[in-house]
Amino acid sequence: MHLNITDKVTPEEKEELLTGLRAYNGQFLDLSNFSGDIGVYARDENGVMLGGLIGVRKGDWLNIDFLWVSEDARGSGLGRQLIQSAEDEARRKGCKHALVDTASFQARPFYEKLGFRLQMSLQDYPYRGMQRHYLSKSL
Repeated sequence: MHLNITDKVTPEEKEELLTGLRAYNGQFLDLSNFSGDIGVYARDENGVMLGGLIGVRKGDWLNIDFLWVSEDARGSGLGRQLIQSAEDEARRKGCKHALVDTASFQARPFYEKLGFRLQMSLQDYPYRGMQRHYLSKSL
């Protein structure tokens, strides 16, 4: 056996690893329900992105991976629109729940206003004195 450590994971290596992982997981899960990105983007009249959301369906869950709203658009309701649009699309695809994680300096109160409930906080992540919050909601 040869063990190789690298800080540059190639797309081929990643796909090879994921192929093995999917083969194992496929014994227990219907992997056809573990695909399909959900992207929601808002752009101004010039095509400049004002905000967006990227998530992925994992079984009965919508995992919100990224949400960003530009400084100029914050407080306008755009974040709420992005979340609601993604939730609507996720429901259409059969999702029953949504999951998001956020750092202590980011948007926990925003998500809670939208009905997400705190499930867990990981202390000192990614640095001492910070937290990573995991929130979920039923769709």
